[in-house]
Amino acid sequence: MTSIAVPDLKTQLHQLIACPSVSATDPSLDMGNRPVVELLGGWLESLGFNVEVMPLKGSPNKANMIATLGGKGDSDGGLVLSGHTDTVPFDAGRWQSDPFKVLERDNRFYGLGTSDMKGFFPLVIEAANSFLDKPLQKPLIVLATADEETSMSGARALVEAGKPRARYAVIGEPTGLRPIRMHKGVMMEAVRITGQSGHSSDPSLGANAIEAMHKVIGELLVLRKEWQQKYNNPGFAVPVPTMNLGCIHGGDNPNRICGHTELQFDIRPLPGMQLTDLREELNKRILTIPQDNKIQVEVASLFPGTAPFEQDAHSELVKVAEQLCGHPAESVAFGTEAPYLKSLNIDTIVLGPGDIDQAHQPDEFLALDRINPMVNILRDLIGRFCL
Repeated sequence: MTSIAVPDLKTQLHQLIACPSVSATDPSLDMGNRPVVELLGGWLESLGFNVEVMPLKGSPNKANMIATLGGKGDSDGGLVLSGHTDTVPFDAGRWQSDPFKVLERDNRFYGLGTSDMKGFFPLVIEAANSFLDKPLQKPLIVLATADEETSMSGARALVEAGKPRARYAVIGEPTGLRPIRMHKGVMMEAVRITGQSGHSSDPSLGANAIEAMHKVIGELLVLRKEWQQKYNNPGFAVPVPTMNLGCIHGGDNPNRICGHTELQFDIRPLPGMQLTDLREELNKRILTIPQDNKIQVEVASLFPGTAPFEQDAHSELVKVAEQLCGHPAESVAFGTEAPYLKSLNIDTIVLGPGDIDQAHQPDEFLALDRINPMVNILRDLIGRFCL
């Protein structure tokens, strides 16, 4: 990778936002993040970091980046400062300015990804600048990932590779400068029922997929109630696991027996609930519902799912972050890459300068008064865990 001049914080933000990197389930909207990774990698290499770019299998235009400064040999101590480089799609007509041009107004930086979460990287670089002439005993690792907003394929690739190796990690998702040590997981599942179409005047000519789905929905609601009675965590604003029946499609005309229908739903499990166990229970309950022999039922996962996350409240990282932020560690409802880093035996928290209320919204912004406090927190964390 070619080293390049490192601009100031504000210019870095402008250049990162100007690199479109939308991640979407719709292939017509989906983009790569490689230009963002290469821009970051060039800056970090110029600062003395050893930069590794990891293209994702089957997607050469998408990559993770691991940039390491200091440390001794293969030390697995130190600190990871991590963020994803992709953004969600945007509604151009609802923005008051160009989403890919940073606009400074009302003490805010507006632009797609300013809060969630490209805006985190210039702050990381600003904090790292204070340690370039200091011998870091433990490595400082800047991690940039791909496809967090959709498949988590970047984080999954890291787990598969067993990288990075470190003791602590901070993920700079928008948390309003409050440390987060817990969040729910997410599963997105589908039930597909194939029946037999026919003329509606004679029900015996077919098998109605909608009527079969009625039984499935009833069983799902029973299962949801059972899970909510069994699992409870008062550390969350919604202390129980949730199940949302999100969309259903089926049939094509009122005078035809419905031959096919599909229900898609999500589940938000609490820490301690295993995705494999939940899927096993779903299959057990749904596939054994008595059905007409003309009915076929399939349960499928729409993506592999992201596990719930919980970092021990007594972790040194949690305690230090609470002291630096002046807030106790909390929980959030949204998912992050934290469980993937945690699975690599890295103590992890989520802590960033933006606000989740600004994420995925038109006129997304990062407030200027969040920048210096976040940089100071990052400097203190680097000093604590790398020197």
